[in-house]
Amino acid sequence: MMKKAVSLVLSLILLLSLAACAKADTISIVFWHSMSEEAGTLMEKYVKDFNETIGKEKGIEVTSVFQGAYADSVNKMNGILSAGQNDTLPDVMQLDATGKVSFASAQIAYTVDQALTDHPKADLSSLLAPALANWQLAGVQLGLPFATSTTVTYYNKTALDAAGFSAPETLQDIGALAPLAQDGVSVYASIPNTPTLANWLGQLGSDLVNNHNGTEGSATELACLDNGALAAFLTAWKDLYATGALINNSGSSDEFVAGRQLIMTSSSSSVTSLLERIGGAFELGVAPYPKVNDTASFGATVSGSCLVMFDHGDERKAAAWEFIQYLTGASVQADFARGTGYLPSNAEAANSETWQSLIAEYPQYQVGLDQLLQTPNTMRSVTVGPSADFYYGIINDISDMLEEDLSVAETVDLMADDLGGMLAQYARANP
Repeated sequence: MMKKAVSLVLSLILLLSLAACAKADTISIVFWHSMSEEAGTLMEKYVKDFNETIGKEKGIEVTSVFQGAYADSVNKMNGILSAGQNDTLPDVMQLDATGKVSFASAQIAYTVDQALTDHPKADLSSLLAPALANWQLAGVQLGLPFATSTTVTYYNKTALDAAGFSAPETLQDIGALAPLAQDGVSVYASIPNTPTLANWLGQLGSDLVNNHNGTEGSATELACLDNGALAAFLTAWKDLYATGALINNSGSSDEFVAGRQLIMTSSSSSVTSLLERIGGAFELGVAPYPKVNDTASFGATVSGSCLVMFDHGDERKAAAWEFIQYLTGASVQADFARGTGYLPSNAEAANSETWQSLIAEYPQYQVGLDQLLQTPNTMRSVTVGPSADFYYGIINDISDMLEEDLSVAETVDLMADDLGGMLAQYARANP
């Protein structure tokens, strides 16, 4: 009896020892994300699924941490980098465009290009080229696209059909809807900012700032002055305002959902929430982002977020690489697109039954993806050092043009001084 008891104790000790060794061999990595509500629930599900499948097989355990909005997360990253506390950064981070420059300049950054050198058999060919290209800076692939979107036009199809109008294709078409602005109903509310102005200038074949909108080097000056693109856009914008169809404010999805605003330009990721909130009160129409004029091309830059990695040693960065490939794979991308309204960043996901069944029931989802595929890779979102000041500078200067009735020429000069001055000052302070 004593021998059996001793044997049982030894067996238990051995099992506990093996379990401890297995736990010690597990590579633990930390993941910061900015997904909330339904998207946050899905993100936590993906982390759990990874830990129970690929992670379990490869000895990787991911701990996810919600860091608030993108701006909050980027501010925290910047604070850590400035303080030299790199060991407190995560292994993987969900990053939007405002964090590109800081991440790229961080010594601890582990770029996708570096990962591909370390893992030459990795295959990224199924990722959509425009989405992938959006996360390049100075020729370096920083991260992989995760939550991908573009800007589209939402319209009250029921109201426009009743009045004999089709989906607007140009700013002039929106102006033609001015007679419908009555009885407390407005047509369109918008103030251009950095991404939307870049969209419209891109349609005219121009960048907003030099060095390919700051993606191939630091932006130091405006690139839309000498080619006349800024003047062409401002002319069309002022003409639209003169029709009475445009209200000079940022607009509200609440007004649109309530039927008090007929046109709204917003992220393609809003389809799901808009369908739910409208609840059949009217038919939701979705069309490509409006063209500046008849000679412009359709298109809008890619937006959303990517997944980047930090180098905390060979084992952890290898584990991080496994994790971001999982999140950008076809299965997760199709499921995330269906659950949130973001576009699948993966061609296999776009061809999957999950996505195809979604667009069969709700064709509104396909518009953003079609636009993404038609927008040339050369049409890039804007990366500038003084991002917040630049953003509000555009808003303020274009608002001044409309509210103070400045001429187009005066507004071009104003923006050249204000925005150009910001870029020059930033360049001097960050040689």
